[in-house]
Amino acid sequence: MRQGIAGVCFYTHRIRRRRTLTRSILCPSERRPAGRSSRRTNMSAVQPFIRTNIDSTLRIIEEPQREVYWIHMHADLSVNPGRACFSTRLVDDITRYQTNLGQRLTDAGVLAPHVVLASDSDVFNLGGDLALFCRLIREGDRVRLLDYAQRCVRGVHAFHVGLGARAHSIALVQGNALGGGFEAALSCHTIIAEEGVMMGLPEVLFDLFPGMGAYSFMCQRVSAQLAQKIMLEGNLYSAEQLLGMGLVDRVVPRGQGVAAVEQVIRESKRTPHAWAAMQQVREMTTAVPLDEMMRITEIWVDTAMQLGEKSLRTMDRLVRAQSRRSGLDAG
Repeated sequence: MRQGIAGVCFYTHRIRRRRTLTRSILCPSERRPAGRSSRRTNMSAVQPFIRTNIDSTLRIIEEPQREVYWIHMHADLSVNPGRACFSTRLVDDITRYQTNLGQRLTDAGVLAPHVVLASDSDVFNLGGDLALFCRLIREGDRVRLLDYAQRCVRGVHAFHVGLGARAHSIALVQGNALGGGFEAALSCHTIIAEEGVMMGLPEVLFDLFPGMGAYSFMCQRVSAQLAQKIMLEGNLYSAEQLLGMGLVDRVVPRGQGVAAVEQVIRESKRTPHAWAAMQQVREMTTAVPLDEMMRITEIWVDTAMQLGEKSLRTMDRLVRAQSRRSGLDAG
């Protein structure tokens, strides 16, 4: 099963393809590169300031001397195993830090800061909290589902607009990014992925669509037709395939992701004023309005609330598989 994921995109018979794709989503293949026992690596020769709260889902490394800020998701899972998805805690921790950092950068008048979104798990992010989705849909609680979706949208939109401080956002994808995890990567200005990483939008498997920015963000990189095809087919793609499509900016060997991020940062430092100006131009000409994303996520919520028990059972199976993968008892 672990070796089968690479062939997901090549099944043409619909039933066989859907069953195979479902199995691939249930157990995405992940292998930690030899020689890299942990992602917890100092990012520069300058001693960084590490901001860690006991109850936080994030590990933050701040390097104000270089104007570089690292956000590592799932920092809590090494102590308290769980699914590497966008739990409400993770979403709230991210948005709180974004607000705090954005204000500090604005107040300090930082010219061209860099914000890197990464993961301490062996996956980047598995997407939305499917267990929460199932519960709220079964309870008919549209209000809470909309609240969750809107908070997710605010988080990805903040990366998209550079925290309101003209920051350059970078997604460092060293493990699989599915659904909302892929949307989070797409929200960033630059996407760097390691070889063999798989990404995709599998929501169509349970008769839903990705509603936290995928279409808007992809249409800035590829045609609307290709964006729709990716969303409606639900396939997983390798980092190399996504590079060929233009949805990923750089693909590097396993274990070289951090070095690639550092290279991008060094390149920007050679022409800081030009880089900062281009960030401003990008925001003026291509920024996706928050209002547009909020309207789309309302469509997502309304669609989710109409899902039947068959779709919810598919989500339940995904939750159980993610829980087994994380060493949890799914009940």
